[in-house]
Amino acid sequence: MGIESADDFVLTSHSSIQHVTFVGLFTGASPSVVNVNVDLYHVFPVDSDAVRTPNVITRVNSPADTEFDGRNFLDGTLTFSTTVLNPSFIAGNSVLNGINPAPNQTTGGEGPITGQEVQFDVDFVVPFNLIPGHYFFVPTVQLSSGEFFWLSAPRPIVAPGTPFAPDLQSWMRNELLDPDWSRIGADIVGGTTFNATFSLQGQTVPEPAVLGLLATSALSLFGLRRRWPQRPRGRRQSTATKTR
Repeated sequence: MGIESADDFVLTSHSSIQHVTFVGLFTGASPSVVNVNVDLYHVFPVDSDAVRTPNVITRVNSPADTEFDGRNFLDGTLTFSTTVLNPSFIAGNSVLNGINPAPNQTTGGEGPITGQEVQFDVDFVVPFNLIPGHYFFVPTVQLSSGEFFWLSAPRPIVAPGTPFAPDLQSWMRNELLDPDWSRIGADIVGGTTFNATFSLQGQTVPEPAVLGLLATSALSLFGLRRRWPQRPRGRRQSTATKTR
């Protein structure tokens, strides 16, 4: 499974999500991208075993145990491009190895990390068709070498981002926690909360009864980069947090 990192978004209308951007760090000597994976999760306790005893402090407002939909570069359901935003970016803290079950969950993070700041632009060959609701976005990046760390963003969201409520904080897990999740800021780092850096774009889906009466509108949820990354899931990722 590797490491997964998740952040949430809210849809107020039936929507077709066609494009996403997210920002992270590449460590190592000029790694190439092998695969990109994007999964969507409901909010716990949907798609979850709510009876079992978790090995984390709380599952309230966490992602579900399992994803309900996903797209993957290698299976042809998404395409992507990358842009280097900063060839030498320093994240103030990172989480990679210190993802532990309770009561040893709080490690404070693993300190600053430096790497290339890279933006991913991802197009979904098969768009996500989502009804109004609250969801978690979980990207994963596999590199030929080194690690990918997903960069964090301020919480609450600030301009030019689009605030929404409730804005849940970022969560993370590895094989030791699966199927549970820990809050990256509140549980692992301790004493803080933050979002992750990503933006979703798509279109509202008209209901059949009003088809032709509604103008298509774009939706966009933004996260601002800040000097503290976090990692998604794929092959290798990282607050800067890592994903595999």
